[in-house]
Amino acid sequence: MDQRVSQIVSPNPLLEDWGTPYGLPPFDAIRTEHFVPALQVAMQTNREELDAIAAQAEPPSFDNTIAAFDRCARQLAKIESVFYNLTASQTSPELQAVQREMAAPLSAHYSAVFMHAGLFKRVDALHAQRESLSLTAEQRRLLERTHLDFVRAGARLAPEAQARYAQVMERLAELTTRFAQNVLHDEASYQLVLKGEADLAGLPGFVRDVARHAASERGLADGHVITLSRSLIVPFLTFSERRDLREQAWRAWVGRGEHDGEHDNRPVARAILELRAEQAALHGHASYADFALTDSMAGTRDAVHKLLDDVWPRALAAVQREREELQQVKREHSPAAAAQPIEAWDWRYWAEKVRQQRYALDDAQIKPYFPLPRVVQAAFDCAHRLFGLSFTPRADLPVYHPDVKAYEVRNAAGAVVAVFLQDNFARATKRSGAWMSTLRQQSRNEPGGRDAMAVVLNNNNFAKGAPGAPTLLSMEDARTLFHEFGHGLHGMLSDVTYERLSGTSVLKDFVELPSQLFEHWLSEPAVLKQHARHWQTDEPIPDALIERMQAARRFNQGYETVRYCASTHADMAVHSLPLEQIPADVSAWEADQLRRLGLPDGVGMNHRLVHFQHLFSSSGYAAGYYVYLWAEVLDADGYEAFKEAGDPFDPRVAGLLRRYVYASGNSIEPGAAYASFRGRGPTVEPLLRKRGLLETVD
Repeated sequence: MDQRVSQIVSPNPLLEDWGTPYGLPPFDAIRTEHFVPALQVAMQTNREELDAIAAQAEPPSFDNTIAAFDRCARQLAKIESVFYNLTASQTSPELQAVQREMAAPLSAHYSAVFMHAGLFKRVDALHAQRESLSLTAEQRRLLERTHLDFVRAGARLAPEAQARYAQVMERLAELTTRFAQNVLHDEASYQLVLKGEADLAGLPGFVRDVARHAASERGLADGHVITLSRSLIVPFLTFSERRDLREQAWRAWVGRGEHDGEHDNRPVARAILELRAEQAALHGHASYADFALTDSMAGTRDAVHKLLDDVWPRALAAVQREREELQQVKREHSPAAAAQPIEAWDWRYWAEKVRQQRYALDDAQIKPYFPLPRVVQAAFDCAHRLFGLSFTPRADLPVYHPDVKAYEVRNAAGAVVAVFLQDNFARATKRSGAWMSTLRQQSRNEPGGRDAMAVVLNNNNFAKGAPGAPTLLSMEDARTLFHEFGHGLHGMLSDVTYERLSGTSVLKDFVELPSQLFEHWLSEPAVLKQHARHWQTDEPIPDALIERMQAARRFNQGYETVRYCASTHADMAVHSLPLEQIPADVSAWEADQLRRLGLPDGVGMNHRLVHFQHLFSSSGYAAGYYVYLWAEVLDADGYEAFKEAGDPFDPRVAGLLRRYVYASGNSIEPGAAYASFRGRGPTVEPLLRKRGLLETVD
């Protein structure tokens, strides 16, 4: 190790052994200035590990090359996991500056890892001999996945192409970091101040409470503020009678990343698209979508479009029926408003009127039965009944923010198998959305022969209740919590040997199956009767309300499906363009694309390109937003297994689900894993039935 670097960073808690319970990061000792030197040291250590593997005199074997490579970079992974979790959940200008500074060096490091000629020579030789190596199924899977990782990172490119490839990846790392920070800037800096009762018209008490708390957090002691947190702006668009204010809030929400100046994401997105097209061309592919889909269950653009073509016309027909219902209620409710077209800032408002009229149901009735602690406990109870897990609060474990709750996770035998951290509330220092991440992945291939226990995080962005008042969730918020907890279970239940195959390290159109499947248990009447209890009276949710909720569950699904599919089409289309066709203005291209697609007026899309973090904050879902629909085919079909068994907690089906979906990670090819769980491949009809889209389309 370079002595100069060592002296600069010493002492540095990121480079020390963590004597904390379960080896959690000592968050109270970690400072922003620790990250750059720690990352530099860890990258150097990783390079030394790789050189040692490549320089071995012994011929390559699975143990001395593939398993050894899987054990590498533990120090770097440990530091990066802390760094990226903080930049997502508890950032600061100083931490963002480090993120920008280190984006290119970290990308360059990983290019050097996977273009290490001596190491790839050994990996490539083993891959060529894989049929004769007498490997277990998991070892064979690790060898194949490791070899593919090298190839997809440029290991087989000519030296000049490798040099350019590394430059492309470094620039992409810088730009995706900038894209995410621009979105966060727009979200954190916006507030719609409601100045009196006229501005609050139509807002139920729970919306007023969270808006008052949001104002207090921003230094407005007696006011109300609407932020761009989804759990605040969506209720505002749903209930506010002030059409002019709904329009203001909606334009701010959909305009994130689309402002002239230093935070404009239009040129950033264009540059990312150009570089991705070049990346794909270096691999010999006509477009980035072609490159991305070669390592997916779908495999090709045609397969993705076939799925979309099954759903899109049905969704358009459904949304037209829904529009007619909205128009009818609008005419009955307000003759003066009847002549106004239903704009994007109107749809949720009038849809809520339809829901109240048709189903005698609104969020103001539902939310009192979904206080946040009750929903958390419901998720824990379902995990216990399905998989035998128990969650014990541990207030003594180190966390990075007071909002974070830490839990010790035990299996049915009482052994600790994971640590779970849950961070549920929105704040200005946290990116939007909801996600699962890890501080450590499960593995039985650690240096020194040790096992590694998973440390899993869930992040949500719920609007916190006012001091002394509960945080009440909508049904959609509760589904989000169950969804992310499903991802968390995928990490906590992982039971594989090798880290590369652990937990959520699966193909991207399989990764949403465990999360979306777990959502189903939230709607089970028995779960609702046990856990949905009024926050003031502790009375269980009435049967009549459950029945109305069940009757309404397909309500507005045309709208939701069209919005999702519009974003999916835009993702696939823009990533299918060759380099010379990348648009100069992604917003203008998007508008033209949606016109060609036939997106109905007033519906909109889930995410516009200028703030589409799934696509442009990393490459994880680029040319891959379709995966939610792909996985929904699997989850809707998969939940049918419990219906067929007559019990949502059937032990036999739950055992198969755990073994082949939640515990197997990437140790089994995903199609084979699903078939082993279900006994056959999936069918699309349960998805169409779930979304109410089985009606005939002319």
